[in-house]
Amino acid sequence: MYLCIKLKKLIKICFISVLLISVSALFLFSSRISLLGIHAENEGIFLPVIMYHKIIASSSGQNQWQISKDAFEQDLKYLKDNGYETVNVQDLLDYINLDMPLPEKPVMITFDDGFYNNIVYALPLLEKYDMKAIISIVGEYTESYSELGVRSAAYSYCTWDDIKEISQSGRFEIGNHTYGLHSNSSRNGSMKRSGESTEEYTKIFTADVMKLQNTLTEKSNVTPIIFTYPFGAISKEAKPALIDMGFKATLNCYERPNYITKDPKCLFGLNRYNRSGGISTEKFMKKALSG
Repeated sequence: MYLCIKLKKLIKICFISVLLISVSALFLFSSRISLLGIHAENEGIFLPVIMYHKIIASSSGQNQWQISKDAFEQDLKYLKDNGYETVNVQDLLDYINLDMPLPEKPVMITFDDGFYNNIVYALPLLEKYDMKAIISIVGEYTESYSELGVRSAAYSYCTWDDIKEISQSGRFEIGNHTYGLHSNSSRNGSMKRSGESTEEYTKIFTADVMKLQNTLTEKSNVTPIIFTYPFGAISKEAKPALIDMGFKATLNCYERPNYITKDPKCLFGLNRYNRSGGISTEKFMKKALSG
């Protein structure tokens, strides 16, 4: 009788030990998988998004919002050498709605504000490395330089004709960065003001965003499905308005990982890592691609 009880206890202890070892192994395996950038199906597909602004000729002028063309090329080469393939929002929609496959290691490249140097310096490199990107346009900047007819890689912005040309190149998907709300003079970007009613805000916000939508359709033959929040400043009232206007995705400035699922809502609020100058490609990519 005593031996029987002792044997049962031994079996119970062995069972618990095996169970604990199995759970620990599963945890370690899951951690390893996460570090490799592979995630469980219910978590979605890991998508790093990189945010650029100006691309400049020399490394001497690099700062938080601009990097040299050589640094940009090093970034693209790093992505290429490490097996990453660029995707845009239309690719994500095709995955969600049409079950089209995404690359094994997708990455998204974005440019804010619509600088002309994105065409001069970035476009040839995108072609060289067979990559694509999203460029988000500020309407009043584009309107001003379209009227001036000035084209300088140092300071000017894309014209309506430029946007039409690059949208047809297959290298750039066009985003809406507001027509005239990329400013802190009267409000923080496109955010709702304190004390402003939802109705009043929605009317002002919609009028501005649709002004750029309509102008791009008319002058550049393109209608964006991406909205990029100026300065990453977000009001909760903006999202339903953007959905009503037909947008399918939004870009913000939070430096966090993204996971793409089959739910279209996952495209609203895509996080991005700002690529500032003065740090190495390896150091930046380690942060942006870590998941």
